[in-house]
Amino acid sequence: MRKLFTYLLVLSMVLAIASFGNAAPKTYVGISMPTQSSERWIKDGGTMKTILEKKGYRVDLQFAEDDIPTQKAQIENMISKGANVLVIAAVDGSTLSATLTAAAKDGVKVISYDRLLVNTDAVSYYATFDNRKVGQLQAQSLVEGLRKYKGKGPYNVELFAGSPDDTNSYYFYQGAMDVLKPLMDKGTIVVPSKQIAQDKIGTLRWLGDVAQARMDALLAANYSGGKRVLHGVLSPYDGISRGILSALISFGYTPGNNFKNLPIVTGQDAEAASIKLIIARQQYSTILKDTRDLAKVASDMVDAVLKGTEPQINDTKTYNNNVKVVPSYLLTPHIVTVSNYKKLVIDSGYLKPSDIK
Repeated sequence: MRKLFTYLLVLSMVLAIASFGNAAPKTYVGISMPTQSSERWIKDGGTMKTILEKKGYRVDLQFAEDDIPTQKAQIENMISKGANVLVIAAVDGSTLSATLTAAAKDGVKVISYDRLLVNTDAVSYYATFDNRKVGQLQAQSLVEGLRKYKGKGPYNVELFAGSPDDTNSYYFYQGAMDVLKPLMDKGTIVVPSKQIAQDKIGTLRWLGDVAQARMDALLAANYSGGKRVLHGVLSPYDGISRGILSALISFGYTPGNNFKNLPIVTGQDAEAASIKLIIARQQYSTILKDTRDLAKVASDMVDAVLKGTEPQINDTKTYNNNVKVVPSYLLTPHIVTVSNYKKLVIDSGYLKPSDIK
């Protein structure tokens, strides 16, 4: 009887362990962010890590510091350690195709985060903002500032685009042209440098010093000697905006007096440093993309995938990555100016009051 009891006890333990092993969730999530040089990516990665760890998942968060080989090596390391889901904001969305395609064959799910991964069918889902809308809002705010502070026009404007290796740059540019091209065709907006095509106005890696150097060159070639006045600059990102403003002020444009002597400059990401400039009437606007919301959407996608359910999706037409249309969730961006920054950025908790002191 004792032997039988012992046998049954051992058998029940074996079955329980086997059952637990079959039912145990796959819990390893790899998060690959492009850089820590932009405060938004630190927030994105940190917020996702916190959310997923609270749900009980093991999270490996890595930053590639805008280096393509580093990001590739970090992702391959995550895969080799058994990552079940990868969340990736790529340095260059076209350089990871082979790695991700091989990972997908082994059952790894891939979620593209804010920057679309292209040339692979390994991407399961895409979490982002309505990026064409971002470009439209940037251009709308530029036109609003020009009309408010620079008279009736025509307006001399220079254009900047994002990094050529970031798929979002294309959507931002297309959205901006939706608004600006009709005004350019009418002569309301003039680009004295004639640098309009996206391949002429891109800013590699979104770097402010790259933008500052280009702005220096544009000013020297087109605005020196009092030949004309620059009224506005389309900038796709706050770090680029700050580089542009440094060049403008060094050239002789002066802040203050509600943009009387300083061009209207746009931006994106509502970074604390640029909110300070908006308050100081140096940068006219930025675009708030509340990355807390984006991080939650991506985290919910991870949770759904690991639980074997379908994530919430609201777009199945827009984002073709050259292999397939990637099921996406798009969030809504917002224009931020001095008139509404407190409500949108501070009262919402996106930034703390101490961040902009």
